[in-house]
Amino acid sequence: MRLLVLIGLLYLCYRLLKSWMLKEKSSQKAAFGKKTGEIDDVMVKDPYCEIYFAKRDGVHLNIKGKDVYFCSKECKDKFLEKQTKS
Repeated sequence: MRLLVLIGLLYLCYRLLKSWMLKEKSSQKAAFGKKTGEIDDVMVKDPYCEIYFAKRDGVHLNIKGKDVYFCSKECKDKFLEKQTKS
């Protein structure tokens, strides 16, 4: 009888520990807002100064149906200036 009670207690401890560990993993995923291994953002190249930057931080411009991203408003303005001179 004692053996059955001991096995039952060990099983309950196992289940509690398992559920606690699963909860910990899901809270870590929620904290970062993405799954492990998921790409955070795409890197794009500025057509004017030719540096790479995160697309989400860029300045967007649509030129003749093509999306172009710049690292800053200044680079966008200089690019447009150069385009009008050409």
